[in-house]
Amino acid sequence: MAGSEGFVEADNAEAIITRIEHKTRKIEALLKQYKPVEALKTALEGTYAMTSDERCKSAHWIVVHRAIMAIKDVDGMLSSLDPEYYDILMKYLYRGLSTGDRPTCDQCLRIHEKLTERAGHGCILRFLTDTVNTV
Repeated sequence: MAGSEGFVEADNAEAIITRIEHKTRKIEALLKQYKPVEALKTALEGTYAMTSDERCKSAHWIVVHRAIMAIKDVDGMLSSLDPEYYDILMKYLYRGLSTGDRPTCDQCLRIHEKLTERAGHGCILRFLTDTVNTV
């Protein structure tokens, strides 16, 4: 099947879940140290968008969501976040908006506004056109 060679096989899903659990512990430690930006960076590193396993995607969303919700200073977060993370962050913001949860949507919209100012509309267009690497 063309285009599926990058997807993780189902038997590797457990290994991915284990890595996500390890990442969760690291992020929780960073949040306890009041380092939400570092927690978000850690959450976005090694994103598992190349897996078709919904369990992995959901588990990783929970980790990213926890970090996103801890962000208070959006401008400070974006200034310390490498531009390479902008597109993946935008994907997770839209995932957050799709939940319909009021606090999550409010936070995602705040970040979305500032991210669009910084990264431009291309960031949104790349999210909309990338149907392969979904989160």
